[in-house]
Amino acid sequence: MRYKLLAIDLDGTLIDHHGHVPEVNIAAITRARAAGCTVVLCTGRALIECERILDLVGRDDPAIVSGGAMVACPKSGQTLERFALEHALVQDVVGHLLERDHAAMVLKDPAATGYDYLVVSPRGNAGIDPASAWWFARMNVRLRVVPRLSDDEHPHDTIRVGAYQANDPVDTLATGLQNRFGQVSTLQHFQGVVLPKDRRDGGVHSVHIVEVFHQHADKWQALARLASRLGIDPAHTAAIGDQANDLTMLQHAGLGVAMGNAIKPVKDVAKRQTLPCEQGGVAHAIEQMLSGAW
Repeated sequence: MRYKLLAIDLDGTLIDHHGHVPEVNIAAITRARAAGCTVVLCTGRALIECERILDLVGRDDPAIVSGGAMVACPKSGQTLERFALEHALVQDVVGHLLERDHAAMVLKDPAATGYDYLVVSPRGNAGIDPASAWWFARMNVRLRVVPRLSDDEHPHDTIRVGAYQANDPVDTLATGLQNRFGQVSTLQHFQGVVLPKDRRDGGVHSVHIVEVFHQHADKWQALARLASRLGIDPAHTAAIGDQANDLTMLQHAGLGVAMGNAIKPVKDVAKRQTLPCEQGGVAHAIEQMLSGAW
């Protein structure tokens, strides 16, 4: 196989819109690894939020998580690479969110802290929006809820700061964050995967997300650092994705593959396009690589 390191996005890519990983995708990943390729999950999710998927595809290879802000070992939970935020920036972003009545979801490095999210909310658990509460409960996320950021016992282990809202867009909030912090951070703003009808608990049918990262944190930066760690030429990397946070890795990888259901900007930068996630697009792309067609 020409490509020695393959990064695969999760939601809308490896995972279909019903929350399932098609069996053909799992089988194709096994074949790629047998051919000598390191296959890594590359996702906006935190490591704890990938547990079910890792159980399906295996834990032998590292995982790029938190939008590229961390590279972790799925077996040990050890952090291999990270782009942590300066605490002064965290203070400013959290203050901005609280002033606009949004609880601040402060993602931590779990290897350093022993938990996943510090939720800064003057109203306690009542300040957590339904979308986040729905997600945290189903992912077994470990939370610490505090009224003030000054209660943070691990100020130097913050990976990102986000705000999430059920059903209603956060465009105004995202614009304000971009205007104030865009020069010193990376901002990701998008709508999460629309939930299927049978999973819309509590009236949640969509999730709107805005997140602030270290200015050098993105999926490609993490993939490039992992390639260097493994001694792999960046030209021998490949990536598959569908959303805005996949743009950098599809643009810079040796081979960037857009899903058939990808947004237009992703399709525009990709070198190849595969089938939609509902049709096993990841498996189709891997087969093309294994055959030498791509």
